[in-house]
Amino acid sequence: MFYVDCENSTEIDEKKSRFISFLMPASCFETRLAELRGQHKKANHHVWAFRRLNKYDQIEEGASDDGEPSGTSGPPTLKVLQGNELINTAVITVRYFGGTKLGTGGLVRAYSESTKQVIQDANLLAYVRLCKLKLVLPFKFISHAEYLCDQIGIEILQKDFGTTGATFVVESVEENLSELQGKLNLR
Repeated sequence: MFYVDCENSTEIDEKKSRFISFLMPASCFETRLAELRGQHKKANHHVWAFRRLNKYDQIEEGASDDGEPSGTSGPPTLKVLQGNELINTAVITVRYFGGTKLGTGGLVRAYSESTKQVIQDANLLAYVRLCKLKLVLPFKFISHAEYLCDQIGIEILQKDFGTTGATFVVESVEENLSELQGKLNLR
């Protein structure tokens, strides 16, 4: 799976209609949609689609045709996101009608092509699922655990000290956390 960490845009023309697509992190989607509706008030449609992971690591998806004939713009945009394995990503396509009707097939092709183009021009990053782990450490293991976290590439999110030792909350990919547990003999 892949994601984007910044916005990218592209524009295509199809029979005098302008399709301006904006690819962005899903976290910016609602705010950016409102901004684009304000900036492009004369546009006929603001079609969108998104894919994101919820807190249970399930994929949530959504799409809107925004007044285009049903199924001709939002769902094809979503299919392009799915086909490119994008996650935590949204696309908004602003359409200015050029006077020539494209028909349902033409709309599907135009919205799909605009989305493909903005994805092709973007810097896609590989999505890596991070896991958190809570470590309860006696005092004698604290400095060794900090050293191992640094060596393995594990981020220490939180340190709490008590009378018998410390509790660390760490985050990294699952393989790194397993390696840390093995080296600390905490399994």
